[in-house]
Amino acid sequence: MATSIPDQPTFVTPSERAVWQKVRAQLSDDCILLANYRLSDQHKDHAADLIVLMPGSGIVVVEVKGSHVWVEPDGRWMIERGGAKPIDPVGQARGALYAVRRYVETDPRWGSRTRVRWSHHVVLARTALADDFATPQCPRWMVTGQQELADLGGRLWDVTSLHRTDARPPSADDVQLIREILVGRNLPGRDLVAIAEDRAEYADRLTMEQAELLRVTRLLNRVEIRGGAGSGKTVLAIRQASDLASGRISGQRQRVAVVCYSYGLAHHLRRALLIGSRSKRPAFVGTFEDLARSWGIDVAGSRDDSDYWEARLPALMAVRAGDLTDAQRFDAVVVDEAQDFADDWWTPLVRALRDEAAGGVYAYSDERQRVFARFGRPPLALVPLVLDHNLRNTRQIASSFVSLAPSSMVLRGGDGPEVEFVASSVDGAIETADDQVDRLLDEGWESKDVALLTVGARHPVQKERQESLGFAAYWEDFWGGDDVFYGHVLGFKGMERRAVVLCLNEDGTRDRSRERLYVGLSRATDRLVVVGDPAVIERVGGREVLERLTDRR
Repeated sequence: MATSIPDQPTFVTPSERAVWQKVRAQLSDDCILLANYRLSDQHKDHAADLIVLMPGSGIVVVEVKGSHVWVEPDGRWMIERGGAKPIDPVGQARGALYAVRRYVETDPRWGSRTRVRWSHHVVLARTALADDFATPQCPRWMVTGQQELADLGGRLWDVTSLHRTDARPPSADDVQLIREILVGRNLPGRDLVAIAEDRAEYADRLTMEQAELLRVTRLLNRVEIRGGAGSGKTVLAIRQASDLASGRISGQRQRVAVVCYSYGLAHHLRRALLIGSRSKRPAFVGTFEDLARSWGIDVAGSRDDSDYWEARLPALMAVRAGDLTDAQRFDAVVVDEAQDFADDWWTPLVRALRDEAAGGVYAYSDERQRVFARFGRPPLALVPLVLDHNLRNTRQIASSFVSLAPSSMVLRGGDGPEVEFVASSVDGAIETADDQVDRLLDEGWESKDVALLTVGARHPVQKERQESLGFAAYWEDFWGGDDVFYGHVLGFKGMERRAVVLCLNEDGTRDRSRERLYVGLSRATDRLVVVGDPAVIERVGGREVLERLTDRR
């Protein structure tokens, strides 16, 4: 079978495709087909349906007519295209031949090589021709009719091996050089990073379209915006906080607090919001415990003391909120990843409002990302709004976790590489994941665009960096560093990387394992590699997730 460039070309008619298929199948594998070739020179634009490069025979430029063709008594060629239309198939083929041959022979790489055999040919895929068909424009061997398609490859071979003896047959080296000249040189290659940047801009535009939701709902001051992973919740939370603080929508600036649970997300929110004019920034951006510190509370609980974080600290904050001056209070509170908040965390937030009854409360949540054993809900009525479009992940990545999402999702994130699954034992998952990071870098991804995320124990590199840098510098390195980021799904909610290796280094029996898998699968925007045990994936995510990851459907 001959090589085709492109491998799967597009044709106007099924007959033209059938001609290409026959030529490709009937010629040997050292022959090359250039389909739908276009060439512009100083005279005009030329088009060739096929250029056939055959070592040992020659180069034939082929004009294919996929509809019925006939010749009028006055010698005019006609074709049926919603009515009779005049055509010049022989002139088209001959003109393209001369242009292509001139382009090859004037290329510096052709150099002093002598001319090889060139010719042109017309294929009438829907027209039967008599054996003694004759026209002054071309001999019979230069035209193939419908009944001769079964031997089209042989007829094209004979055009230059039998009927064109005015030059030498091309060698295999000649054919490869002609291919190189006609395809082009120093062409830009497929740049994974550039493609990811284009797709990110597209996702940003889609997300900003959703920002119109904020304008439509500007009269609602108590709203819960629910959406699955990749729906743009954090982008909208940032936009809403900025709009409220600057008075962009209402015309009146408000004192706004933006609160979340995780350090990484808080770092991201501060980078996005604490810029520009100080008078137009939110008054506070940070974690719940950062808010306590800003109120002068000494936060000293152990990380393992859930009672302190979920009961005693919020009780202290509730008391302190009652003592805040009017200047210290807020007109509105925006909570991102609100599903992480315990019941008692909402009390100090509401008490810190200047108007507890009517002050703004805006919660952004995804119940399926509730990876902590806390089940708090705001102690007040919020109008629910649902974001049901995935914008941030490629369709291939979003498809891997769509069955885990809180509601059905419309996948609008564009196309990308298929999600890749690499089987590994739980114990060997980290070592295997390290190998996959190396492979992503070999593919062309930049180090700063790659993250390795674990769902069980932290990666040794993450432990070392957190201990040596501290939490603040560790997350600063996420944004400003040029190296691969090593993290855990629990701290990566609301965050993303273009390329992610998800390391399933636990057996899936831990509480909230399904939610951890959902978060992990959704952190990559463009390229996702999952390392783990298929049995663990099925246990945690179900049969559908396993089938999507391993292509076992």
